[in-house]
Amino acid sequence: MLDTSPLTDAVERFADRLRAAPQSRLQRGAAAEALELARELAQRARRLEEGPQGAVRQVPDAGPFVVGDQVAVTGRDLAEALAAAAEAASGAAARADDAKAPSEMLDEAVALVERAEVRAMR
Repeated sequence: MLDTSPLTDAVERFADRLRAAPQSRLQRGAAAEALELARELAQRARRLEEGPQGAVRQVPDAGPFVVGDQVAVTGRDLAEALAAAAEAASGAAARADDAKAPSEMLDEAVALVERAEVRAMR
């Protein structure tokens, strides 16, 4: 079983910082950075769950005071999708050579969240 706690921990830490951030910081770009991250996390989860042919949906811009929750929800969704993909891959005999392992995707997602947090909170 894939341990997705590094992703959920990073997502929760960033979401908490966003929830505690003053309005001025959110409006200076932190909210926009976080919304971009939430959209990317959601797209990665969707691709894992539905494949590349899945319906295109976008996380809505619900305002700067909601973006912390959007990051938290989309991050948890991706963690669940990664865990399911890892479980499915462990039951499969082989995977395509060009497909990334769920553990690699997890590492990429954690790095993505950490970079977004640094950019948003500077």
